[in-house]
Amino acid sequence: MNLGELQGEAPAVSFRRFELGRILDIYSTRVAAGEWRDYAIDQIEGRAVFSIFRHSMDRPLFTITKRSERDWEITNGPRSLTHTDSLDKALEVFIRPDLRVVV
Repeated sequence: MNLGELQGEAPAVSFRRFELGRILDIYSTRVAAGEWRDYAIDQIEGRAVFSIFRHSMDRPLFTITKRSERDWEITNGPRSLTHTDSLDKALEVFIRPDLRVVV
């Protein structure tokens, strides 16, 4: 237990290298298709967030949030698309053919 946990703060959560690799594989495919153009990675209050943008000045199209090793959520704005216990299950959302950006 670290000092932050003793003081009641949420433990730091970050993406592991293999997790970022999986996310960036899907991201690069969508960039190549012209659907996505930018991303951001943040650590906020005990969670790691990968945000996906159509344009860098817009709100994120999707966010991939890791709250712990077994707590993943993908959202589209305020709408939760999936909340699951593994990254692979969460990323299946992006394999759906009906999940496309409408311009």
